[in-house]
Amino acid sequence: MAKYVPQYKPELTDEQWVRIARFLPEPRRSAKGGQEPIANRHCFEGILWVLRSGARWKDLPKGYPSASTCWRRLQGWEDSDVWLNAWRAFLAELDERGQLNWHEVFADGTFVPAKKGGRRSAKPNAARVQSLWWWRMAKVCLLESNLPRRRPTKSR
Repeated sequence: MAKYVPQYKPELTDEQWVRIARFLPEPRRSAKGGQEPIANRHCFEGILWVLRSGARWKDLPKGYPSASTCWRRLQGWEDSDVWLNAWRAFLAELDERGQLNWHEVFADGTFVPAKKGGRRSAKPNAARVQSLWWWRMAKVCLLESNLPRRRPTKSR
């Protein structure tokens, strides 16, 4: 089988990748054989595309590793507790370059209940429920940002 050749425009510079890569264990070929694992950098780029676009995994464009490969790699990093360190390194790199606007990092309304017209008995669509890794990353962004905190106002 042919070796994977990326066909996407990378988001990461080589310097950024060097800073992130040290946190991620190198993928190993299965003891049963199989094809050579896809490099971490390509999977990380696929994960970034999903995060940046807000699209579903299955919408990952051709040229990236498969959606299932990227998702499994992310789950493996999450399970081995290395993902948040890599994510923090990535955010620190962007912040040092002035490429993060902490005022616009996360704005998500999936937890807001429907006002008029929404049934109380309606259950959220399982496809729309954010997974644990997403919430952990959101927490890191919010906790590590240097946003000025608003003072509580008196209610009338």
